[in-house]
Amino acid sequence: MPTGDGLLARLTPIDTMTLAEFKHFCAAARTHGNGVVEVSARGSIQVRGLSAVSADQFAAEIAALRIASEDTVQILCNPLSGIDTEEIFDVTPLARELRRILAARPAALRLNAKVSVVIDGGGRFDLARVPADVRVTAEVVNGETLLRLAAGSDDASAVTLGSVAPKHGVEAVCRLLSVLAERRRNARARDIIAADGPAVFHEALSSYPALLHAPATADTDKDFRDRKPPCRNGRSIALHRLRDGSLACGLGLAFGHADTGALERVADAAATAGARGLRTAPARMLLVIGLSEQSAAGFIAAAEQLGFVTRADDPRLQVLACAGAPLCSSAYIAARAMAPRIAATAAPYLAGEAVIHISGCAKGCAHPDAAALTVVGAASDCALVANGSARDAPFATTPVSELPAAIERYLREREAANV
Repeated sequence: MPTGDGLLARLTPIDTMTLAEFKHFCAAARTHGNGVVEVSARGSIQVRGLSAVSADQFAAEIAALRIASEDTVQILCNPLSGIDTEEIFDVTPLARELRRILAARPAALRLNAKVSVVIDGGGRFDLARVPADVRVTAEVVNGETLLRLAAGSDDASAVTLGSVAPKHGVEAVCRLLSVLAERRRNARARDIIAADGPAVFHEALSSYPALLHAPATADTDKDFRDRKPPCRNGRSIALHRLRDGSLACGLGLAFGHADTGALERVADAAATAGARGLRTAPARMLLVIGLSEQSAAGFIAAAEQLGFVTRADDPRLQVLACAGAPLCSSAYIAARAMAPRIAATAAPYLAGEAVIHISGCAKGCAHPDAAALTVVGAASDCALVANGSARDAPFATTPVSELPAAIERYLREREAANV
């Protein structure tokens, strides 16, 4: 897609990238783009600064590496699927079969490019906060593993449709996606539900009675949500035990981006520490796979020196910023460039999961949801929105030059009012 610094390419990694593959990817991003790499809120990788010619060359190199999904539908699995000691169900075979089936079905090509499927096997990092058109969530009911189906958005607001045995998971997802394919090209599940209700999705499943384990009702849906543990915020910055006894280490990319030089150096540090590869994770994270107890501390120190986020209490995690000007042609302010100063200013006043969102324009790409404070760039100044999104009405405006002071003043008054 076109941006202010050229074309942007987005890819979804599948499984673990070896360190050699990751370094090859970084070299390709630098050779064909401008060397800026982003990890998105959904865990996708974005490469910036491509041209019409270099984009094809970059795509060819990445295809040869076989590290990225070629899905016509984005399929998202848990960051540690298949190697997590706590997962209920390993969803990787299901996702692999679903990709194969969809690639062979021309109807999938009629779907909106943003249509996605979340397949959540449980475990350490759930995908409850990642919105999707179709959701598959593993749960254990009376000792039996089932896949709960839902459509519409994130886990909190999606409409539950019923449960199926794992062997029927692929067929169930295909039937739900067929509802979208049969509608207009740009159909999304949330829009269909908002306009017509969920009946058409229920019908897609009930037309094949052998599929459903038990139909969902309002009461069972409520019971499921009541007994489900609170959603995690997706931050994976810590050490996590894997099935083979080794460790995964979560790293954050400050404000969602890093240059290829830093990424290559962190891969070298991971190799020195004995790691075997990398994965991406939602909330703009990398997971280094295969560290030992003895090597983990040294690797974390090296990653911190390279500018990566290595502590869950790092204030940079609580400031979300889009690329901003001049990288994005729609942006009025240099959102990402001003993010470090704002993070330092806001650090004493932010607690828990409260975040500040700095948006270069009113589209709010980096964080479409509400934030404790949202800054929206405009042609002449910045709008400040309290407890809302970039689309909501501001309570004040301020010149860009006075933005850090205005943010500190607002947070200080907010803290005083809450005492």
